[in-house]
Amino acid sequence: MTDDTNRTPRPAATLVLMREGAADLEAFMVVRHHEIDFAGGALVFPGGKVDRDDQQVAEIGAAETHDAINELDPLGRIAAIRETYEEAGVLFARDARSGTVLDPRQFSLADERKRLAAGDLRFSEFLHVQGLTLDTGALTPFARWIGPRHMPKRFDTMFYLATSPVDQTGSHDGSESVDSVWISPRQACCEADAGQRTIIFPTRRNLERLAQYGSIAEALAGAHAQPVLQVEPFIQDRDGERYLCIRDDAGYPVTSELLAKALRGA
Repeated sequence: MTDDTNRTPRPAATLVLMREGAADLEAFMVVRHHEIDFAGGALVFPGGKVDRDDQQVAEIGAAETHDAINELDPLGRIAAIRETYEEAGVLFARDARSGTVLDPRQFSLADERKRLAAGDLRFSEFLHVQGLTLDTGALTPFARWIGPRHMPKRFDTMFYLATSPVDQTGSHDGSESVDSVWISPRQACCEADAGQRTIIFPTRRNLERLAQYGSIAEALAGAHAQPVLQVEPFIQDRDGERYLCIRDDAGYPVTSELLAKALRGA
């Protein structure tokens, strides 16, 4: 019998879109459909698994190249942009010929977004037809989380930060995500504490980390100052209570939570 606790995590990527709010920076978040088997009903950042076509995007030169910070980074940037476009309608891209940043008013891409989400159009084909190159340089590596060994489904996920492009406000897709909101990290945590939101353990920890910063500039500076370390949650017994914990040197202000609370997504 296969031991699922040792299953190799699947590569994935998540993008934290940011904008300046009235008091704090705000992040774009979506509510996942309750029938999705991973984090159903939870408030999350756009993201998902790296797929085969992400490699094709890299091979055809439809994405900018950068010095990789780890083995996940090159395809992680592509997957994060693709998933953010499918789930949030925000696309980080440039005109392949002129190098100018994509102006969404010059493109009618709503139908293509639906076809991409449905699997009827490959992302590499979409970029080729539209004459676009992914603006992967707009993404700043922020974190890397690996699913706990006790989980039946495990992902090895790169988290990125990016300032939301001008004139691209974001909208949920209505299938994988059923709602969306621009919200400050602090407010998202408060609403989870009040029982108004479901937020899973990795998302909560990253929201708390973002809440330390008062502006996008501070968040990006913090990301550049903190090395991206592998964070793999583990269970620890403390005085008869079980806690879900993470390493204490990865930049997170909160590094443990009661396991029962973590499983509830409070």
